[in-house]
Amino acid sequence: MFIGQYNHTIDDKGRIIIPSKIRNDLGNNFIVTRGLDGCLFIYSNIEWENIINKYKNLPDTKEKRNFLRVFLSGASICEYDKQGRINIPSSLIDYAKLSRECIIVGVFDRLEIWSKESWDKFIETNSDNLSDIADSLFKSD
Repeated sequence: MFIGQYNHTIDDKGRIIIPSKIRNDLGNNFIVTRGLDGCLFIYSNIEWENIINKYKNLPDTKEKRNFLRVFLSGASICEYDKQGRINIPSSLIDYAKLSRECIIVGVFDRLEIWSKESWDKFIETNSDNLSDIADSLFKSD
């Protein structure tokens, strides 16, 4: 399970350090793809297989096809260099509007990479609603 928030920088070559605390859980190679809400998703190979298997079992609808085209076309297999960095493809950097300062967030089964600006805006927008969101998610039926 991935948790926590880590502040990192991305260099001019698109490299970012993955925190050492979570490298072992992620594995030697893993998948980076377009995420939702303007961030990138990083999945271990095991979680990636779980996600793909769920999508395989969905009915073949236009929404499924369109989602998979965007989600899978951005997917890239990554591995660490000797300094624990990964190289994010430029198309994904552009998608997430990543610049120098980035935030890596553990979200249960995946990591997310956000631009600092987007993350700060997300937190500002959602912090006041956290109680309402929790009530909605966990209310008894």
